[in-house]
Amino acid sequence: MAGFEQAFDDVEQAAEAARKAAVRLASTANALKKAAQAGNVAAIRRGPERLGEAMEEARQEVERAAASWPFSETEEAGYLKDGYAAELQAVSAEKGLSLYERDGQLISPPSILRILPDRRSVMLDRKSRSTIRPSWLAELLLRNKCKSSGFTPAQFLEALYAVYADIIGPSSLMSKQGGGVVPLARIYRLMTALPGIGRNYDRMDFGRDLYILDSKGPHRTRKGAEVSFSSSGGKYRPRDLFYFVDPNGVSMDYYGIRFRENSE
Repeated sequence: MAGFEQAFDDVEQAAEAARKAAVRLASTANALKKAAQAGNVAAIRRGPERLGEAMEEARQEVERAAASWPFSETEEAGYLKDGYAAELQAVSAEKGLSLYERDGQLISPPSILRILPDRRSVMLDRKSRSTIRPSWLAELLLRNKCKSSGFTPAQFLEALYAVYADIIGPSSLMSKQGGGVVPLARIYRLMTALPGIGRNYDRMDFGRDLYILDSKGPHRTRKGAEVSFSSSGGKYRPRDLFYFVDPNGVSMDYYGIRFRENSE
């Protein structure tokens, strides 16, 4: 069985053929109406045969369109679980867009896409979308690369600092050595402690925001505290790390965070 892209294309073409047949049927009925208005008996006598032909054509095209989708509900869910991600990556590659798979999710920086087979939909940057044609999603991901996501790194930095300061305490922050390294897993737990927040802002979302902040800045809070991140170095368990992928497909991991006050 063909993939979703071909299936959606087949349905589109069948629906267009049905639309054109319906237009011809309407045009034929309109011609009969005009013949009656003008009193054209010859045209009226030709009308029923032409109307019947147009109606039969429309009926056939409608039946083809109605039967054009080849997947059953079970097959849809199965394909979304097992074949859809590879097809979406292939279609995206044809458009010059790279999609990287990490932890069962697809990344096209700065976007994160999750496939939801049971819902016949995807979650794109925390927004549910039922429009899952691979070429359509690939175009949307391309547009996302060129527009602002609404994420504000400066606000994110201030939020990280506030949680970090509560953990470290003011005396450690103001010491010459600055605060120590705090595991980001601890920061994330505290930032998502309220019920429901973790479902809407998962570990990959946090990893993306860390990457954007790390790569684009700012690296100092409004009061001048400088942030730095530590990576795994191969020493930590995967559940202690947060990941994202840069535009070249290089995996970036983050383990800890540290702030230093006025460290110029």
